[in-house]
Amino acid sequence: QDIRDCPGPLSALTELNAAVKEKFRHLRGRIQDLEEMAKEQDKESEKQALLREVENHKKQMLSNQAAWRKANLACKIAIDNSEKDQLLQGRDVLRQRKTTKESLAESAGNITESLMSISRMMSQQVQQSEETMQTLANSSRTILEANEEFKSMSGTIQLGRKLITKYNRRELTDKLLIFLALALFLATVLYILKKRLFPFL
Repeated sequence: QDIRDCPGPLSALTELNAAVKEKFRHLRGRIQDLEEMAKEQDKESEKQALLREVENHKKQMLSNQAAWRKANLACKIAIDNSEKDQLLQGRDVLRQRKTTKESLAESAGNITESLMSISRMMSQQVQQSEETMQTLANSSRTILEANEEFKSMSGTIQLGRKLITKYNRRELTDKLLIFLALALFLATVLYILKKRLFPFL
């Protein structure tokens, strides 16, 4: 809107466009950084969420660029018409100088306000992207910590299972030894009784 309403001259519009191009270049870089971060994610759901965020930012940037081009075209047409009107009206040199000074002062004010508005908008976009990246980084750390805990618990469970199996085997071995000792003891007792009671057998 500030570019569309820029009263001129063309040099003021050029300066304003240069500032906007720089902001778009910076925003494009931030979007690329976010896209690279998305590709580095291990979890597919987080990767897809980041890619959707990247796609939304790209669409918004393309929409802003289209509006920016339309505003430039409208502003240039308005400046051209304004210059033609000034030539046709035949204003004197002093009036033209006065008008130019006023136009420059107004243009400077408009440019400053426009730059501040664009800066605020870009800062908000960058802040949102940084918050999104921070949230995803925190989620990744939490998932990694939970995964480590699960691995530790799995190791403990496996160790417990091995110990239980070992104790079960030992218990079975002990029962077998007791049974064999008891059988040997009974056999010995029977043998002694046989020799005492029935020595002739």
